[in-house]
Amino acid sequence: MNTITIHASGDHQKISRHIYGHFAEHLGRCITDGLWVGEDSPIPNTRGIRSDIVEALRRIKAPNLRWPGGCFADIYDWRDGIGPKAQRPVRRNFWGNVPEDNHFGTHEFMDLCEQVGCEAYIGGNVGSGNVREMRDWIEYLTSNDQGTFANQRRKNGRDAAWSIPFWGIGNENWGCGGNMTPEYYADLYCQYQNFIRNYADTPMMKIASGYGGSDTEGKDLAIFMDKITNRRFPVKTDGISIHYYVYLRNQMQHSATKFGDSEWFTVLKMANHIGHVIEENSRILDRFDPEKRMWLIVDEWGTWYPNEPGTNPEFLYQQNSMRDAVVAAHTLHLFQAHSDRVKLANIAQTVNVLQAMILTQGEQMILTPSYHVFDMFKAHQDATLLPVDLACETYASGDDSLPAISVSASRSDSGQILLTLCNLNPRESQSISCAIPDAAVTAVEGFVLAADDMTAHNTFEQPDRVQPTVFHGAAPEGQHRLNIQLPAASVVALTLS
Repeated sequence: MNTITIHASGDHQKISRHIYGHFAEHLGRCITDGLWVGEDSPIPNTRGIRSDIVEALRRIKAPNLRWPGGCFADIYDWRDGIGPKAQRPVRRNFWGNVPEDNHFGTHEFMDLCEQVGCEAYIGGNVGSGNVREMRDWIEYLTSNDQGTFANQRRKNGRDAAWSIPFWGIGNENWGCGGNMTPEYYADLYCQYQNFIRNYADTPMMKIASGYGGSDTEGKDLAIFMDKITNRRFPVKTDGISIHYYVYLRNQMQHSATKFGDSEWFTVLKMANHIGHVIEENSRILDRFDPEKRMWLIVDEWGTWYPNEPGTNPEFLYQQNSMRDAVVAAHTLHLFQAHSDRVKLANIAQTVNVLQAMILTQGEQMILTPSYHVFDMFKAHQDATLLPVDLACETYASGDDSLPAISVSASRSDSGQILLTLCNLNPRESQSISCAIPDAAVTAVEGFVLAADDMTAHNTFEQPDRVQPTVFHGAAPEGQHRLNIQLPAASVVALTLS
């Protein structure tokens, strides 16, 4: 028997809206021919930014957008992406070995953020840049004085300075961002942290590149934190970023759309492991920051099928099935469960790359199952996390198993409860008895995301094969209990009022 008890009167931490963030990098067709089509494109756009994508991101209340990378950030010179487009240099983007015309640069990115209504998270170049370049870029963006960089920004069409809430000091410095040791990066971080600052009145978080991607147990993170704190003038950081991909390079050749029960379980098992990664990195941060002022930031996460045959003709393009929707839902639940430390996250990526929200083909655009999860879950943003007791069946594969059900609940400022669930089992539905002993529930509304096959996905020929439908399986029994039926391989979002 599956049972859930929601403690609706609990006073707990807020779920930061920023864990529902997104990531746009100059890889494949994420930027060019994705977000950016150019002012002269027949595809409807506003100053070159594709209008239907902006509308879709506004619908899910995208809270922040990370740019220009990723690995691309550490080969990017911001000065290439300002001024008249015809005068911008063409550089070789060796992440894909393609020319980069730099038509989408600083002003275009900030315009995109303003159109979407989201905050900017900019990644600075530590791998091949220097402190002065990063300092100058921040002055260009955030200064309202009459200095050279602020006046250059005005000459390029923007009078008022922008607010930059989040600034990354490097990216994956243990790997593509410079292949650095934690000791070396710690010294570099302290140097950068000392000389960069926001010139505007609004605060800017300085975010260090953590080591979760290559060291999920946090050993390198412990070295980094020890090095920046145990020196003559201790240095603090506002946030530590880690990356976690469900990455199957060392597994059998694996398709995003053609898989069976075993491959489904392998992906869900790997996705579930991010909870352990968060706990290990949080444990280390607690030693240096017991007040939990520092954010743990998962600014790249999602599924990655590098051996995808047939559907991967472009760099990092892949399809997105019901399996990816369940991964997204379960991962967001895990972020919310650790919302005392995890405050910002960015799924990779927004358009046409990896676990994308949106896929485009010329004028056509489709929303992926993962997009629908973000839409169904958006009421969790800035809501109060509620404790949930879950007792559920296991979902087994061979000698291994996972809990069959994943769940999270929150309370809005108006008192409504959002209950979200997903069924990790791709073959069996789940019946759940849900109790809310300290709240009177008089109405239940919601949506279910499910399909006739666990490999189901949206295509340009069938763009609506996977989309939410109205949920009919829940009805109040008295005022404090309801029954919920979860289809196999499904995601459900219920509003209780």
